[in-house]
Amino acid sequence: MADSTTSLSGKLVVLLGGGGFFGTHVAQELLGRGARLRIACREPKRAFRIKALGNLGQVQFLRADITDTKVLPALVAGADAVVNLVGAFKGNLDAVYVTGPAALAAAAKAAGVGAFVHVSANGADATSPVAYARTKAEGEAAVLSAFPKATILRPSILFGQDDAFITMFAGLIASLPALPVFGPEAKLQPVFVDDAAAGLANALSDPGKHGGKCYELAGPEVITMGELNHRIAAAQGRERLFIELPDAVSGLIATLTGWLPGAPITSSQWKLLQAGNIASGAPGLKALGVAARPLSLFLDRWMVHYRKHGRFGAKVSA
Repeated sequence: MADSTTSLSGKLVVLLGGGGFFGTHVAQELLGRGARLRIACREPKRAFRIKALGNLGQVQFLRADITDTKVLPALVAGADAVVNLVGAFKGNLDAVYVTGPAALAAAAKAAGVGAFVHVSANGADATSPVAYARTKAEGEAAVLSAFPKATILRPSILFGQDDAFITMFAGLIASLPALPVFGPEAKLQPVFVDDAAAGLANALSDPGKHGGKCYELAGPEVITMGELNHRIAAAQGRERLFIELPDAVSGLIATLTGWLPGAPITSSQWKLLQAGNIASGAPGLKALGVAARPLSLFLDRWMVHYRKHGRFGAKVSA
């Protein structure tokens, strides 16, 4: 069995879409295991902060777009492993999630790449009326058709101190005395981003064991949207009025305002929220050798600077 802490040492790993939130944490995990990285994204400057995480010559950057399939063979040339992290919520999702990943997988297969990890999403469903969920599922099938030993990862909502999820709610709760809650009973199973990154690295380390399989990356606890808001407020030491919106009202707001820039929720987001985001019971982080950590382990510490007077203030109502 491969040693997951050393088997990537000196290996060249291509991270397509490596400049985002998850990509940064994946890069840090892989660099810690001695891998060399070729980070490709549409705006490489967004990923330059990763260079400081590695040693001299350990990280290189390329400009690439997964929908520009003609550049993909050169992108994966000489690579030992490839990870597709590309994500989007709008635009040509068929190109981003289906034809692009299929072409990337085919290029990797032709180049003799040993391991391929495709990051999909929990809730991927080929029958979904939401384009995001549908194309995610179709993309998984397209990747496996081109690279049968690819590993498919389906992460739930990723959380971390530098995310755009917990921090968004934290900022609103710190600023406003009352907030609406869309889908207060909707169930989530958020996963710590570093746990997800470790699971991904373990999959890359042992493609013989994990190749051709699909894993759901979810945290150890299921919480509702309403509970999440209350937990964040409590960790900040603040009392807030949370207005839990009925589904009919939430749906109406999404329909009437979802198309506007900066809308609180779009129609697609509302449909996905209604469906929830919890694991189905398929193999997950444990099968990848990772013990998932709960949000409660981190939340109090992360919310310190949102409290009144920051770390100098007591955790009391404000």
